[in-house]
Amino acid sequence: MSDIKLRFAPSPTGYLHIGGLRTALYNYLFAKKNGGKFVLRIEDTDRTRYVEGAIENLIESLEWAGISHDEGVVVKDGKLTEVGDCGPYIQSERLDIYKKYVDQLIEEGHAYYCFCSKERLDNLREEQRIKGKVPKYDGLCRGIPLEEAKKRVAAGEDYVVRLKLPKNKDITFNDAVRGKVTINTDEIDDQVLMKSDGFPTYHMAVIVDDHLMGITHIVRGEEWLPSTPKHVYLYECLGWEAPEFVHLPTVLNKDRKKLSKRQGDVSVEDFKKRGYLPEGIVNYLALVGWSPEDGEEIMSLDELVEKFSFDRVGKSGGIFDTDKLNWVN
Repeated sequence: MSDIKLRFAPSPTGYLHIGGLRTALYNYLFAKKNGGKFVLRIEDTDRTRYVEGAIENLIESLEWAGISHDEGVVVKDGKLTEVGDCGPYIQSERLDIYKKYVDQLIEEGHAYYCFCSKERLDNLREEQRIKGKVPKYDGLCRGIPLEEAKKRVAAGEDYVVRLKLPKNKDITFNDAVRGKVTINTDEIDDQVLMKSDGFPTYHMAVIVDDHLMGITHIVRGEEWLPSTPKHVYLYECLGWEAPEFVHLPTVLNKDRKKLSKRQGDVSVEDFKKRGYLPEGIVNYLALVGWSPEDGEEIMSLDELVEKFSFDRVGKSGGIFDTDKLNWVN
C-alpha cells in the first residue's frame, strides 16, 4: 500500500480550529501507518474570507503539534514556498488548471452556463422556503443551447458554470465510517462549479486537485457528506477513479453542540497560549472519536500511528472534554 496519499486542505480564514487539527492528525496517522505520504494543500478559492498570515499560522500550528507533511506548502527562511512535484499547492495559483476541466465539462454536456442574477436566485429560494421545499436551483438555464450561451458569454454577460446533474439517479458510494451511502440526484442542487469571478467553487477544485495530486483517501468532516454524491458524479464525468471517502464525526462540546468560538477556546493557538503540551493535545484529540483496540489512553505519536485505523472511528460526534484533556496533559 505504498502509493497511499492523504491530504489536509484547510482554508486560510484564521487560526487552525482544534477540529481541523484532529482531521489533520487522522490523515497523518493513516498515511504514516501505511507508509504513505501526507500533503498540505491550501484551499483559498473563497477570496472574501482570506486572512493575511493564516497560512503561516496553520503551518506553525501543525509543526507545533508534530504533524509534519511530506509535500505541499512550507515556510522556509520566513517565506512561503513548496515541496513536492504536484504543485502549485495553493488553489488560487491553479486557476488555469480548473478552467481547462470546467471547459471540458461544458463541451461534453456535463455542465452549463447559468446567467441568473443574484436577485432571481434569492427570490427563488425565498419562494421555495415559503412552500416548505428544499431551496435549490430550478434549472432555468439548463436548456440554453451551447452556441447561444457562448455568444452571451462573449457579449460580456455575467455567468456562473453549473454541474448538470442527471434527473432521478441514485448515486452510491462507500464511506469508511458510515458504510454504504446512497443519495438521489433529485435531492441535490445543480452545484455551481465556477463562480462569476473566475474562481472555482470548493466542489470543482477539490476533485481536480485530489485527482491530479494522486490522493487515495479523502478524510474530512462529516459536514461534507451531503456534497459527496456530486463529487462522485464529477469523478465519473471526468473519467477518473474516485478515492476512498472517510467522513469524520464532528467534535462536540459537553452539551453535544458543535465546538464553536462562543464557548471559549477552540483554536490550537488558544491551547498553545495556555501552556498545553503538544503531545497532550495530540494524544487527547486522537481519542475524540476514535479508540485503540487495547483501550490504552496515554500514547505517543508513534504509538498512535501504530494503533490507528478508520474502522475504530465512531459514527457519532466526539465529545471534547477539557477535564479529560487536562488529565491526559
